[in-house]
Amino acid sequence: MAETATPTAPEAAAQGVPPKIKIKKPRQRSCDEKDGKGKLCCGHLKRWYDYPPEFEALVGKKAEVYRCEFCKTLYKPDLGELPRSFTHRY
Repeated sequence: MAETATPTAPEAAAQGVPPKIKIKKPRQRSCDEKDGKGKLCCGHLKRWYDYPPEFEALVGKKAEVYRCEFCKTLYKPDLGELPRSFTHRY
């Protein structure tokens, strides 16, 4: 049974297809992307520090980029939220 999955971020760059980029909701920690059957991915969003230069044109230079550990969907931070790069604020 062959599944037709969307290409992951590195594979999409190699194929010339732009990756799926979403805006991260405030305090969002898991992926809310749905697959073809409507099931949530729920993968942990991890900070992506060393993204390829072709993604830099899409998200900006030195941007906070998060990537789902399972489906590799990219998330840009919400501009209304403070950056998470500094010391945690409680």
